[in-house]
Amino acid sequence: MTTRSFAFILDPLQALKPYKDSSIAMMREAARRGHRVHAIGRESLAWRRGGVYARALPLQVLGTDDKWYETGTPEVLPLTAFDAVIMRQDPPFDFEYVTATWLLERARADGARVFNDPRAIRDHSEKLAIAEFPQFTAPTLVARDPTEVQAFIDEFSDVVLKPLDGMGGSQVFRVRADDPNRNVILETLSHEGARTIMAQRYLPEIVDGDKRVLIIGGEVVPHSLARIPKAGETRGNLAAGGRGVAMPLTEREREIAEYLAPILWARGLLVVGLDVIGGHLTEINVTSPTCFVEIGAQTGFSVAALFVDKLEQACA
Repeated sequence: MTTRSFAFILDPLQALKPYKDSSIAMMREAARRGHRVHAIGRESLAWRRGGVYARALPLQVLGTDDKWYETGTPEVLPLTAFDAVIMRQDPPFDFEYVTATWLLERARADGARVFNDPRAIRDHSEKLAIAEFPQFTAPTLVARDPTEVQAFIDEFSDVVLKPLDGMGGSQVFRVRADDPNRNVILETLSHEGARTIMAQRYLPEIVDGDKRVLIIGGEVVPHSLARIPKAGETRGNLAAGGRGVAMPLTEREREIAEYLAPILWARGLLVVGLDVIGGHLTEINVTSPTCFVEIGAQTGFSVAALFVDKLEQACA
């Protein structure tokens, strides 16, 4: 097997949770196969005539959770020095995130392999990307005009409102037509009509879980992670206290994933996390999809191994 050198653009290492972090699972599997692993902070990305470079920190990736890595001597290297660069920075998808995709796109033009493809990350709003596939979605509105959103709430009586740039269930509200706080929720979330938001018909099947369906290099992972809301909570996100239960894909979930898989992989999206509730596609996550560890621990199916398989193939 050819030894490769992989650079992962990550949140600060000390902030990652080794018992559950999908990026760490990826790095552990890559290291287990003998590949060299480096960590890059997004803030160190830079361009100067000659190319895009960054401060790369060599990692010895360990298998224990109390101390999961040791570091070597950092080097400033061009991104073309690596066999692949894996963008795993969490949102918010703000201007700095967009700037990073521009820089990574320049690195890609110079010959660097970057996953997920920076242009595809930039072009795929994780919320709004579902508009390309309306045959799989629940009734949804994306609008800035409060009158439009109010009419949507009146039409469907029970809806979910959320910003377009959030993650982990942050700022997600369930609003009923008779909710006395309806107006203030809409005003707050839309910044008094200055921010575009998403409204979706509430799906009662959320009680059975907000299903995370993973697609790796165009291949559908056969198990989802159902993120089941805790009592009294609408959101199933693990970050919001949801409980993760791995289960085989339903026929409908597989239909959605198999349809999207070749389309998204053709765009350079190596790792994609679909969110499916009650057979309806609600989000297409492309920045830093998770749930590798939970699915592996509960089913024995190593999503991280599939990821490294596909990464090796892409570098061949």
